[in-house]
Parts: sequence; structure tokens; C-alpha cells
Amino acid sequence: MTPPTDVGQLFLPVVVYHTRMKFVIVGFGRVGMRTGRILDSEGHDVTIVEHDSTKVDRAHEEGFEAFEGSGDDESLLEEAGIAEADAIGALSGDLNVNFSACMIAKHHGARTVMRIDEDYRKEIYQKYAGEVDEVIYPEQLGAAGAKTALLGGNFNVLADLTEQLSVATIDIPEGSDVVGRRVVEVELPGNARIYAHGRENEPMSIPLPQTTIEPGDSIAVMTDPDTLQQVRQGLSTAG
Repeated sequence: MTPPTDVGQLFLPVVVYHTRMKFVIVGFGRVGMRTGRILDSEGHDVTIVEHDSTKVDRAHEEGFEAFEGSGDDESLLEEAGIAEADAIGALSGDLNVNFSACMIAKHHGARTVMRIDEDYRKEIYQKYAGEVDEVIYPEQLGAAGAKTALLGGNFNVLADLTEQLSVATIDIPEGSDVVGRRVVEVELPGNARIYAHGRENEPMSIPLPQTTIEPGDSIAVMTDPDTLQQVRQGLSTAG
């Protein structure tokens, strides 16, 4: 599988969600720290699990509840509140720790988002991808991408982005057949995929599962150049 590209970062603003959620973040390195900051700024509860005492101190300084120890320690994760968490972000640099943390969280009913570095082979990716809710490449998607994955966004479309595909933004008019439908339910011709969505006069982001389309919305698509006009017509016209 081809890793996601930097284009996704262009469509990932900080979006405020009104449902307060609880997250456990394993790893307080660059990605874990920034992910925690974003979630905290949006009013969510964030708890950090980190084996490095210096980083634990840093988390405390930033106002996070933090626990020192390994993310694959089930008793530590339970102490950190995994049983009540909506999701875990296993964002450390250790693939085995990340996977173990996700399996523990899965047992407790939490959504699982696991970091995997982009230099791993396709076989490694496939091995883990089937066991967790979302696998992310932080080198490309960064903290905003990890945040969206934790909230239930879909990054699979970004993983398929290649140089052979065209990217375009299409405005949805009143009366379009897709108005009122969830973004994830919209079927496009050929290999076309929707990878970002935004309300009128608002920034775009990777759509969450519950996001519905309204008149005036903007839809960002990637498709084969030969199919682009057909995609435009399909999103813009009524049946």
C-alpha cells in the first residue's frame, strides 16, 4: 500500500466538536504531544501514557494527566482510564507497544488508532491493519490526522493517492442528488474517491462517518483525469 501524501495535511483544520470524549494517548513524542494538544483544545479529556520520565514531566507541565510506564502494560492502561475511554491513540515509536496497547483497548471497547512508520513493508501494514480501527502514517498526516482518526474519520482514501490521479474541488448546488446523504455513502464513477469535505465558507477536512452533505458544501475528490468531468456532473446535477 502506498503511504498517504502531504496533500491530506492541507485539508485538516482544527474543528470543534460538541461531544466531549475521553482519549488515552500512548507516547508523548512529537505526534502524541500535538495530538493531545489539539484534542484538549477542543474540550476533550486526554490522558497520556509515556515510558520516558522527562516526557511525562512535560505532559504534566502542559496540564495533562500522565502515567509513566509502557503502553503495553494493561494495568497501567486501566489506571489511565482505558475502560472509560472512547478511543486510544497508540502513537509511540514502538510498533509492538502500539499494537499491544490497541489490543488491550479493543478488549475494553475503545476505538483503536495505531501509528505505523512509513518504512514498514506492505505485509506488515496488512498484518496490523486488520486488527485495529485505523492505521496512520504520522510522517505524512501529522497530529491533525491522528486526531481525525481518533474521532472516527477515514484515511483509507488518502492511502490510495498517486501521481496519476487528479484532485479537484466541487461545489454542491441546491437540488443535487447527494444533498442529505452521508459523505461516506456517496458512490462515484471509476476510481474516483472523496477525500475531503467542507461547509460553505469553512475550511475542508477529512469527513467523519456521520458527516452529511448540504447545499453549498465543497467536496474534494481525486480521480483519473478522464473521469473528472463525469464526477463533476454526478455531484452537481439532480436526477
